[in-house]
Amino acid sequence: MKKSALLAAATAVVTTTALGLTGAGTATGAPTADPGTTPAAAVARAKAAIPGNLGALKATGADTFLVKDVVLDADGTSHVRMDRMIGGLPVLGGDVVVHQTKDGAVKDVSLTLSRSANVDRTPKVSPAAATAKAVARGLKAEGKPSLVIEARKGTPRLAYRVASGGTQADGTPSHVTTTIDALTGAKLVTEQHIHTATGDGQSLYSGTVPLDSTPVTGGFNLTDPVRGNAQTLDAQNKTDSIWCQIFGFGCPVAAKFLDADNHWGNGLNSNRATAAVDAHYGAATTWDYFKLNHGRNGIFNDGKGVPSRVHYGTNYVNAFWDGKQMTYGDGDGVVAGPLVSIDVAGHEMSHGVTSATSNLTYSGESGGLNEATSDIFGTAVEFYSNNASDPGDYYIGEEIMKDRPALRYMDKPSKDGNSKDCWYSGIGNIDVHYSSGVANHFFYLASEGSGAKSIGGLPHDSTTCNGSTVTGITQAKVAKIWYRALTVYFTTSTNYAQARVGTLNAATDLYGAASPERAAIAAAWSAVSVN
Repeated sequence: MKKSALLAAATAVVTTTALGLTGAGTATGAPTADPGTTPAAAVARAKAAIPGNLGALKATGADTFLVKDVVLDADGTSHVRMDRMIGGLPVLGGDVVVHQTKDGAVKDVSLTLSRSANVDRTPKVSPAAATAKAVARGLKAEGKPSLVIEARKGTPRLAYRVASGGTQADGTPSHVTTTIDALTGAKLVTEQHIHTATGDGQSLYSGTVPLDSTPVTGGFNLTDPVRGNAQTLDAQNKTDSIWCQIFGFGCPVAAKFLDADNHWGNGLNSNRATAAVDAHYGAATTWDYFKLNHGRNGIFNDGKGVPSRVHYGTNYVNAFWDGKQMTYGDGDGVVAGPLVSIDVAGHEMSHGVTSATSNLTYSGESGGLNEATSDIFGTAVEFYSNNASDPGDYYIGEEIMKDRPALRYMDKPSKDGNSKDCWYSGIGNIDVHYSSGVANHFFYLASEGSGAKSIGGLPHDSTTCNGSTVTGITQAKVAKIWYRALTVYFTTSTNYAQARVGTLNAATDLYGAASPERAAIAAAWSAVSVN
């Protein structure tokens, strides 16, 4: 919920020191990588393969590629994710994943670009005019606009990327990037980087839970030494000012929680540490889920934890991920209580995983897939926690809501009054929290199948869009397939049709081309009208 809330003749290849190749590896849901294949060798093979595969890459001699990530499989197959530049300009939507066998043969290429993005790079619109067009009322421009090639929607074209910041109507911080056609001045793609849950609370929701903390003078604080020193902090009911969001100064300092005996909270809102217990537990459980099930060592796969802030704002009914930390409001006590339940924590941290991997654009169909990814893994984390106080189910935010049973429903997304059960042309034009319903519905059907049943003590009843009967293969398997697709096959502009292909490829990788698992994935997509 990225900033997200609940939430030449031969093509040159550039690698950056930030890649951290020694840390790249097997965060794929696949078995341990072949020890004979290294990330550096995979990058070298991908570099060598580019000149001979320009057609498949929709590239010309002007394209250069920057390596972002490397995934290795047990059989030595490699998947090298790269961003694209042309003439020194980033190509938004030009990212690719090159899939190669152990001996360097190119198996396939994942990309959403359908044609060359080598366009005329002489702007006709001024930067000032682009900024005026892009910045919405109530927001302020962040820095100067930069030239890019926009290829995420429609024909590739030269564009200005304009960043702006401020505060949304409900108090959530806002960080928006908008691309403006540099030839015509038309607005192209607007992306909100604060991903919200659009919702509204010993621990409040999970009973008595174990916590890892750090000894300090006077007792202990909520710093998790087991999980990259991730901290849980008290935002003290302050909010991020527009100056903080735009310029990075004047930001409120969140306070550390301190406890003398290492026994935190009392299960009631009156104790400020209680919500912190939920957030700290949620962050730890989500970390453990990704590590155990997908081999991922933290959000950025670098072993470093990220902070969580609780008690943000006053009566703030939301939670968000801003690219570097999770933030949770206290709710208003009418619509929702504190937004720190286990599925919301898993949702927010999963936005970070998405931004660190496929970086699905938070707009259009890819935005719906981004939001659904967080619901999918938030649900998977809830099942993984195996907590009797909050058992696994396919309701999102059922613990925090006070004016309705849940925030969203994966078995039948339309029960919330806004989300969509079935794909249709134009679904990319609605709010990403509602277009995500298609992928949520797919995940439920692939996991549990159609028909009525009780899960986690709650009624679930899912029908299909094509009248079929679907048999599930368990949420653990579908989550593993989704993670594989997210990290290996999805790119920034992946749409629903491409997500179907990516998850089928992932199912083939994990279970085989003729497996029941792959067949179930195909059937579940057809059942939500993604064919």
